Formats: sequence, structure tokens, C-alpha cells
Amino acid sequence: MSLARCVEPEWLDELPPDDSRAIRARRDLRRVNAWMLQTGIMAQALIRHCAYEKPHTLLEIGAGDGTFMLRLARRLAPRWRNLTVILLDRQNIVSAETAEGFRALQWRVETVTADVFDFLKQSGPRSVDVITANLFLHHFPQGQLARLLAQVAPVTRLFAACEPRRAPSALLGSRLLWAIGCNDVTRHDAAVSVRAGFNAHELTALWPRPAQWELHEHAAGLFTHCFVARRRVAPTKTT
Repeated sequence: MSLARCVEPEWLDELPPDDSRAIRARRDLRRVNAWMLQTGIMAQALIRHCAYEKPHTLLEIGAGDGTFMLRLARRLAPRWRNLTVILLDRQNIVSAETAEGFRALQWRVETVTADVFDFLKQSGPRSVDVITANLFLHHFPQGQLARLLAQVAPVTRLFAACEPRRAPSALLGSRLLWAIGCNDVTRHDAAVSVRAGFNAHELTALWPRPAQWELHEHAAGLFTHCFVARRRVAPTKTT
């Protein structure tokens, strides 16, 4: 059975950052990420598609409190040393402890509080090697999503996203989050996220100038939809 994509507001986005239910929901999200195996899926995608080159800069859009990227960094740090990571989010909720976690890995960390569209527009010619998004793209309706990807593509060599898979099995899984102690905000938002998620090649269809990129889009794990865009290297001219 195919589910039509439907984007609805999520409660966590509307709560103040210091609201007790929001704080609890952010803790829940760490468990949901672990349950979905998001860190491993993202790490595998980045290692596979950056196998022959070491990036120096990485931007996470919709970074939240930065804890997902920190767990990812702990997996990548043995391979990728002295990286600069930029955590972009509308809310300033990255703790000093999380920032120190990056420094312990010898990764430089920058936190930016801004709207993603404004940030990408203002960054101009500045580029980063890798841009990632974890459970972020599904927040945007089709028109805004196409606009976002059009702004991402010119400023990076590799883009990787792990999103909810829009499928009946994932919707069923979202309804079982009470079993791992998730609060009402998380349970509501999980179902909303699945209905706004992706399947088939929906992100590929929105990616600009696909001929210039290697595009990979597929299901991963039980509940995740993975998309990777890697810029093609121009062939070396010979004389």
C-alpha cells in the first residue's frame, strides 16, 4: 500500500526550547535515533561515498542539540581527523558538554543559530565538503524542499540525508514508541514524520542538475530512507 506524502506541523517545533515536554522529547529523539540505527546508517553512507578523499568541513542542517552529530563524529573520527563541523539550527540548544565532546575528538565545532534558507543564501561562494541532514528534510513541503536542495547543491561536494521511510510498517513502528517510554510529543511527531517521509526516488526527482551528480536513494534498516548525492569529478584532460 502506498501512502501519499502529507506534511503537518510537529509539536516539538512549536514548543519553547526550555519547555519540559520539549526537553523530554529531545531525549526521546536520541532513543528513536538509536532504535532506527540512524548513526550507523549515516556513518556507512559517508564512509562509502568519501572512501577516496578526506573531507575537511562538514555542515549539519537541522542539527538540533548536536548529540546525533557527536555520536556520528565518534564513529568517523578515527578516519576523519581535524574536521571542522558546523551545527546549524533555528534554536541555540547545543550544550557546552556536547561542544566539548567534539573538541575531545580533535574536531573543531561551530554552532550557528539561523534559518537554513537564510544561512545558505548568505553563505554565497563559501562551500563545505559535506552537508548532512538527519530527520530534517521531511519537515518541508514539496516546493520548499525543492528550493532547499537547490540551495544545498552549489555549496557542497557531497550531501547525505537519513529520513523517515513513508511506509505502513514505519507508521506501525511510530505507534509503538510508548513501549520505550516516549512522551506524547514524541509519539505525535513520530507519526507525523512518517507521513511526511519519503520512498522510492522522490528526493532524486527534486535534486537539481542530476547529470552532474551520482545519486543514490534507497531504504535502509527497518524505518529509514537514505539519499546521497555526490558531485561527479570532471575528467582530467590529457594532451
